[in-house]
Amino acid sequence: MPKRLRMGFQGERGAFGEVAAGKMLSRSVELVPLPNFPAVFRALAARKLDYATVPIENTLFGSIHENYDLLLKHRFHILAETRVRIVHNLIAPPGVSLRQVRRVYSQPPALGQCRRFLEQHRKWEEVPFHDTAGSVRMIIEQRLTDAAAIASKAAATIYGGRILAADIADDPENYTRFFLLGRTTRSNRPVGTKTSIVFAAKNLPGALFRCLSVFALRDVNLTKIESRPLRGRPWEYLFYLDFQGNPSSGPARNALKNLAETTDFLRVLGCYPTVP
Repeated sequence: MPKRLRMGFQGERGAFGEVAAGKMLSRSVELVPLPNFPAVFRALAARKLDYATVPIENTLFGSIHENYDLLLKHRFHILAETRVRIVHNLIAPPGVSLRQVRRVYSQPPALGQCRRFLEQHRKWEEVPFHDTAGSVRMIIEQRLTDAAAIASKAAATIYGGRILAADIADDPENYTRFFLLGRTTRSNRPVGTKTSIVFAAKNLPGALFRCLSVFALRDVNLTKIESRPLRGRPWEYLFYLDFQGNPSSGPARNALKNLAETTDFLRVLGCYPTVP
């Protein structure tokens, strides 16, 4: 019998990372919840996982810088990406009504994304918790009769919670982009039409302009650029860049060849498809 593949994500069962994992790999994969992002990367590096999924940016809160830094530290490959709509729900233990709620638990970003709803209930105490799905698990396991949590519908289903109010976030256009990571690529030839790279520009006037121009001159569409501090070199930066194209062929290949000549450091993080 073939070994069952293991897929790691940050958070408890029912976290949005689990939703992303289900979109990118088959349901037969064993899902492994882990407490934080470094633990996810360590488990993949130690071969305790076959794959991992991590969020990289949110449409409201921007990039998850911790995971950009971890991508640089570990030589994993981005195998796919997907986008998950973040639908927050107010969830309580069975038998607890909206009128009984006095405390609301969730991650600080989730509490912030539901500000208008929470302002309608100003007597509630907002209690930060390390994980959205974990907050549901906690209030149900402890049988709290005056508490609710903000999390996904999946968390309510897994832990037996009751949804008191559905889709309570301020902005319906709340999406998180997730990467599927692996230790190796699935084939020798990159598969996909989107590529992520990281590079360090030379510390010279106009260096970043010259780096970006290698794409503009070849009509390669850049979809994102993000800077992060370059450790050991104060006030210098690494640049993470996404573009449309495959690095093994066409204009993208020539652009990367030219970029390598004008940078101190360049790494292709992955070429991958987008999973709807």
